[in-house]
Amino acid sequence: MATDLEMRDRILLLARDKFLQMGFSKVTLDEIAVELGISKKTVYKFYPSKEELLRAAVHLNMRMVDQDLQQIISSDKPFAEKLAEAMMMLAKYVGRISKSSISDMQRFTPALWKELERFRRERILDKLATMIRQARAEKIFRDDVNDQVLIHMLISAIQGIVNPEVLSQNAFSAEEAFRTIFRVIFDGALTDDARKEFHLFDKPI
Repeated sequence: MATDLEMRDRILLLARDKFLQMGFSKVTLDEIAVELGISKKTVYKFYPSKEELLRAAVHLNMRMVDQDLQQIISSDKPFAEKLAEAMMMLAKYVGRISKSSISDMQRFTPALWKELERFRRERILDKLATMIRQARAEKIFRDDVNDQVLIHMLISAIQGIVNPEVLSQNAFSAEEAFRTIFRVIFDGALTDDARKEFHLFDKPI
């Protein structure tokens, strides 16, 4: 028999994958219960509502992204390698989120969407900005690139493109948008040697 903690985590992980792939409106607690071979009452024991389960799933993803990104930033690896790792890690997480999941969250749970947007702005983008400031000491940016302009370009591009309105009107995915933004901005900012090193580590997910 699974312990309460194990059962709670099983419910959360399955729900997270379904919410991210299908969207909030297309997932029911009944199908989650059936897939896990448990009763819906057991789901309610740990998560009183579908909204609470979605919130727990989003918070889990935020914690994982924050921890993974901080681990990359804190490593002793060269910046170009850390940059490629950060891009691939973030693209992996972003790639799990379907367009319908993004639009559903904005429509049905706007408070949670705002919380996610705040996390992206205050945690993810802030950490990327810290990486850029630290990178200047390694002399991997071209001398004619202004760090602050680069930071604002990155933030503006991500906020302006990786959002429900833009994604719903175009064929590209959030992952494709994110990776393209990273590559275009940093290909132009890195020195020739740093750019070559960056591409050595930039591998398909």
